Amino acid sequence: MTDVFGNYVIQKFFEFGTPEQKSTLAQKVRGHVLPLALQMYGCRVIQKALESIGPEQQQEIVRELDGHVLKCVKDQNGNHVVQKCIECVEPRALQFVIGAFAGQVYSLSTHPYGCRVIQRILEHCTPEQTQGILQELHAATDQLIQDQYGNYVIQHVLEHGKIEDKAQLISSVRGKVLALSQHKFASNVVEKCVTHATRQERAVLIEEVCGFNDNALNVMMKDQYANYVVQKMIDVAEPAQRKVLMHKIRPHLSSLRKYTYGKHIIVKLEKFFMKTASAIGVSTPAGTTNNTSDLGPIGPPTSAAGSVSTQTQQSTQVL
Repeated sequence: MTDVFGNYVIQKFFEFGTPEQKSTLAQKVRGHVLPLALQMYGCRVIQKALESIGPEQQQEIVRELDGHVLKCVKDQNGNHVVQKCIECVEPRALQFVIGAFAGQVYSLSTHPYGCRVIQRILEHCTPEQTQGILQELHAATDQLIQDQYGNYVIQHVLEHGKIEDKAQLISSVRGKVLALSQHKFASNVVEKCVTHATRQERAVLIEEVCGFNDNALNVMMKDQYANYVVQKMIDVAEPAQRKVLMHKIRPHLSSLRKYTYGKHIIVKLEKFFMKTASAIGVSTPAGTTNNTSDLGPIGPPTSAAGSVSTQTQQSTQVL
């Protein structure tokens, strides 16, 4: 089972063997689960076994990890076994795994292997089991957003979590959009906030950007990370807000051309202009290309579309 070649043979037996053969092999694994889980080739055998055997034998294998969960999670081989346990075994049989994570969620979320296991728990375990995990995540949101591994856990909640958990995370970003958008890891979280927010939440985030002075927006558009946030806002904004954004961007077009990341914004605007022109039946003459000088139709926004409510600005500043 731990041989560089032999492990493949055992895996094939688990995959294609008869129920009796699989059961016999599973019995051979018993008593050796932990060392196998931590071994380069043995961990593959354990994973294949968990995929191939019945619930009763699955639980027998999993129980051997009780008391060793954190060791496995932080191991380059063992973490894959723990992930497979979470994916294949009934959640009620994994309560000892959840228990081992109590008080450890922040440290695991900022670990290169632990962050993967946390995500599997959020995907496969019951709401009762994930409740404590989420509480610890929310308590450390500000740090996790900016962590090289923790940001993936936060992104996962924004993509797949419950509405109330998403709302709490998005609330943590409000008032900090400019600073977080310029951060290598946090900028990815801001993009996910903009993408997966409700229409109302998204409007508030974009209003925060529109409420910046022009210099701040100019900084974002030229920044190696923040420019992607601006692009995402252009992508997902409601038409009225998109027009506001484009109107604020327009005075900076000439300077944007001088910057690698600024050019990304120009390309995005050109795509939207071409799409709009096509939708209203305006054709581009042969041999010519659309450029941002053609963005004339993006006139000044109406007072309703362009205004940022005082209440929203005040609440943003408080946050």
